[in-house]
Amino acid sequence: MVTLRLLEPSDAPLLLRWLKDPRVLEYWEGSHEVFTPGRIREEFYEDADPTTRCIVQYGGRDIGYLQFYPLDSEGFTEYGYDRRDLKTFGIDQFIGEPELWGKGIGRRFIKLICGYLREARGAQAVVLDPHADNPRAIRCYEACGFKKVKLLPAHELHDGKRVDCWLMALEFPDFGT
Repeated sequence: MVTLRLLEPSDAPLLLRWLKDPRVLEYWEGSHEVFTPGRIREEFYEDADPTTRCIVQYGGRDIGYLQFYPLDSEGFTEYGYDRRDLKTFGIDQFIGEPELWGKGIGRRFIKLICGYLREARGAQAVVLDPHADNPRAIRCYEACGFKKVKLLPAHELHDGKRVDCWLMALEFPDFGT
């Protein structure tokens, strides 16, 4: 069973462990990034933005991280997403336990958060931006009903270079396909 719970201060060592794993960093921030307790505190606990931060659990075990946030004017512009008429949320996530990759867990928690955002937060769309060279993530998101909207050239700084990302969107009532 996959569940989500709010991030707590006691989760900082867990985040640090995950974000020191080069396999995780390959897809989140980059392998050259150095996470310290201070950086974890600053990026995950002290930021006053409207992001909701969660821990992903599988069978009662903490296995990953997920955050969601309402897409604001800056976000719509950054993505070039022209559906300002829809109440839209962005999501970012990772499974911090690589031995659990490729087991369908990602699909479960993506569907879980999208259902929550639709039902509890009134979302009309959810967007995310995986690296274009991450086919496993893209397949997962497509399996959850996300569609590629546009390629975002040199969108994200990763390991000191700009990498392409895909803007992917799930516009309801597409959810559940």
